[in-house]
Parts: sequence; C-alpha cells; structure tokens
Amino acid sequence: MDSDPLSATAYVILGMLRRGPLSGYEIKAMVDNSTRFFWAASYGQIYPELRRLSEAGLVEGIDAPTGGRRRTVYEVTADGEEELKAWLRQPPETYEMRDEGLLKLFFAAALPPQEAVEIVRSMRHYREGVNRRLRELEPTKDEETAAYPLMVLRCGIEYTDWFVDWCKRTEERILAAARPGKQS
Repeated sequence: MDSDPLSATAYVILGMLRRGPLSGYEIKAMVDNSTRFFWAASYGQIYPELRRLSEAGLVEGIDAPTGGRRRTVYEVTADGEEELKAWLRQPPETYEMRDEGLLKLFFAAALPPQEAVEIVRSMRHYREGVNRRLRELEPTKDEETAAYPLMVLRCGIEYTDWFVDWCKRTEERILAAARPGKQS
C-alpha cells in the first residue's frame, strides 16, 4: 500500500466488501441504507476510492457481465482485510460535533423568542424524520441481523429520541421565558 493514509470512506468500502463482492453502485446502495445516518459516501467518493484501493492491492475488481453490459464487482483481498482490522484496532479520532442548528441557537438572543424557537423546531422536525427512517430499518423479531450494525442502529434511534425530547423541552423553555410577566 502507498504511504498516504486511507480515508474513512475507504474503510467504509472495505467493511462493506467483507460481506461479499459488490459493485460501486451496490456499495452506494448499502451505504444509503446503513451508514449514511452517521457516515455518508457519494459516488464521487466511492469510485475514486475503489480505484485507489485496487491500485494498493486492498481490493480486486472482477468483470461481471450482465445483460450485455460490463460491470465490475470488487472484493476485499487478504491485505485489505488486514488493513481494515488494523484500522478497527486503532482508537477513533476525536469526534468534533458540528451542527448549524445548535450554532444558530447559540446566537439566537439576537432574535425575538418566537423566531428563536423556530430554529429548535426545525432541528426537531429534521431529527423526527431521521428517527422515522431509522425505525423503518429496525428488523422484525424474525429477521436475523448482525449484532454490531444493530447496536449502531439502536444508538441512532436512542440518540434521535433524546434529541427530539431535548428540542421539545427547549422550545417550552424559550416560549416560557418570553411570556409577559416572566421573571428570571
């Protein structure tokens, strides 16, 4: 492998390919139905990374003709498997949360309370939508699901549950503080 460190998207690809050979299109579809809620990847990231991983010997492309079209599917090599395991064994980099809604709320004293509460409502509505989509991914009790992806899914559901509740409490606080006769 070259000396340049791999991107997180490269590790997403290696992890997805552990499940079996996939095309770039199939990798994108898997990302859209799994990791996109905490780590998204676009076609513009996936295909260059596949090329880079292939050049580094971490994945291997296989021509798989389908209906007269040429399609390349990729599979992880033994070196790719070792690279993924080495990355998994490293502690995660420090997480820096970035949320424009929270940034706006931080400075919302510049607005009337009725406008400031709209910032929180917008954040709540977005998280409610994410929560609904995550719950749609929850397996039924009859479905067999890998334990670790299910743990991450539960984290997403529980986090968005908490965030929605926090938004509701915050909306109430803003509106209560704006009521006439309210004393601090």
